[in-house]
Amino acid sequence: MSAIQPLYPRQSVPKLCVPTVSGKSWDLTEHLGENFTLIVFYRGLHCPICSRYLGDLNHKLDKFAARGTAVIAISGDDRERAGRAREDWNLDQLTIGYGMSLDNARKWGLFISSGRGKTSTGHAEPALFFEPGLFLVRNDGTLYFGSVQTMPFARPSFTEVLGALDFVLTNDYPARGEVLDHNA
Repeated sequence: MSAIQPLYPRQSVPKLCVPTVSGKSWDLTEHLGENFTLIVFYRGLHCPICSRYLGDLNHKLDKFAARGTAVIAISGDDRERAGRAREDWNLDQLTIGYGMSLDNARKWGLFISSGRGKTSTGHAEPALFFEPGLFLVRNDGTLYFGSVQTMPFARPSFTEVLGALDFVLTNDYPARGEVLDHNA
């Protein structure tokens, strides 16, 4: 397995193309929002926190659209598990991508965990899966904001992300954290 590769603001993000539960392929280069694309990487069907988190996102999709932000949620689950998550979690509006490889997850800087059996959802964790990440990608394909986690807890609030988008768009606020070498 490849090593984690951190992403830096103002740099191009890795290629991203996944199948969706709707049966279509989703390619980031073809789905860049007017201003941003919000990519939410989630753990999978086994994760009860993902259920609540993505449910909240599903209810706020119109607010992201009003800010020129396209949205997708992606897991490493297979099509059956991703479809089950969409159905069981009532994600009727959210685009759900699936089948992301662990090597691609590493390219996005995501952490990998090993499965520990069944969760409170009654679904078993996969042998290996990636932990959550949230990325705002500018419409030019560069990273604006990223958050990766080693645990499923304490994820960025979508209400706060919406508030941040308002500030960013109103003030033309630049991406921060772009310095690659502070000694240069």
